[in-house]
Amino acid sequence: MPQVTKPNEEFDVVKYFLQLLEDDKDLSSGIAAIKTLLMILEKKQFGTIHILHTTMREAVAAMRNTDLSIAAIVSAGELFCRFITLSLDDKHMEECRQIMLNRGKIFLTKLQNSRQVISQQAQRFISDGCRILTHSRSRVVLKALIAASQNKKTFHVFVTQGGIGNSGEEMVQDLQAAGIDCTLILDSATGYVMESVDFVMVGAEAIVESGGIINRIGSYTMGLCAREMKKPFYVLSESFKFSRLYPLNQRDLPNEYKYSRKHLNDISKVHPLVDYTPPAYITLLFTDLGILTPSAVSDELIKLYM
Repeated sequence: MPQVTKPNEEFDVVKYFLQLLEDDKDLSSGIAAIKTLLMILEKKQFGTIHILHTTMREAVAAMRNTDLSIAAIVSAGELFCRFITLSLDDKHMEECRQIMLNRGKIFLTKLQNSRQVISQQAQRFISDGCRILTHSRSRVVLKALIAASQNKKTFHVFVTQGGIGNSGEEMVQDLQAAGIDCTLILDSATGYVMESVDFVMVGAEAIVESGGIINRIGSYTMGLCAREMKKPFYVLSESFKFSRLYPLNQRDLPNEYKYSRKHLNDISKVHPLVDYTPPAYITLLFTDLGILTPSAVSDELIKLYM
């Protein structure tokens, strides 16, 4: 468990946030960000809602300054703050604080169950004998595949290496540990394998207003290939990853989303970590809000921020 500060001790946002992720390797950065914001709410006193908002914004800024993908941190932080501060007129600050704490805990509990909800939705799309292509390692895709295997379905999964790092190898190890047949392939073998699979199933680092996704580099290539070969392209993602971004192409993605922070001063010779897959290449999105078409995402975002 992360170290909890004493009442008179300064709360170290980044240290707490990173310790959460270190203690639980299965925890997403978005959920860790929400847990950190909730701890700030528990440990600090706020004179006004404005001060609370300022403190929360500063905390999100500190967490996005770490060398992690910031898409989920930003979207989760925005949704959390929106949810806990809704309709708090005519109440004194301590009463507001208690309401916000209760709302925050409800919000966190709901999101922690989201992978289970999504994996249940995906079950009827995974049939006996099917062949699935996935990209790198996605926790929610892994959960859906394990759930299908536990329901006595047999299938084969092709896993791309996922570029930099060993995330593809980790996904294969997790699948093998669950008794699921799988094959690790080169990212460049996507086109070769695509004609033999039934569908593509990937995760997302963010779902943007257009219904497209930001995900690990190579996702766009996979989407292009799937569309050309008329294979369904499914995205599994929690609703806290819904983001108020509207990119039209790869250049529209902010550099801080695409590159490690240590490279932001000179990106001319570095590899982008993520890319943008437009909605035209996505068949369905499986979320804890339901199974959505890409065109439905903007309506769900409006509901989330109303």
